[in-house]
Amino acid sequence: MERRMAEWTFVTNHAVVLCCVGNNPRITAREMANQIGITERAVRKIIKDLESAKFLVKRRDGRIVQYSIRPKLTLRHRTQRDIIVGDLLKVLGWNRKARTKNKGFG
Repeated sequence: MERRMAEWTFVTNHAVVLCCVGNNPRITAREMANQIGITERAVRKIIKDLESAKFLVKRRDGRIVQYSIRPKLTLRHRTQRDIIVGDLLKVLGWNRKARTKNKGFG
């Protein structure tokens, strides 16, 4: 029986969640979980982490949650503190023009 090694990626799930939110500020945790391939619970934990670190702001509008990112913050790792989040997200496909059309971003 052939054993398959777990696949890995260069980009963390935290960065992928932030990118999903940047591209669709009204995306649900369930939709992100389905897109990313992780559990909804894991997505919610990541959202909480990103909120605590001030990278993400969550605002409720009735039953709808709208997210906004803070693209001018720098990355957290000591070797990457000169890189801003917005630059990383652009490399990952973030559409900054779409971001500016949504209120609450910045």
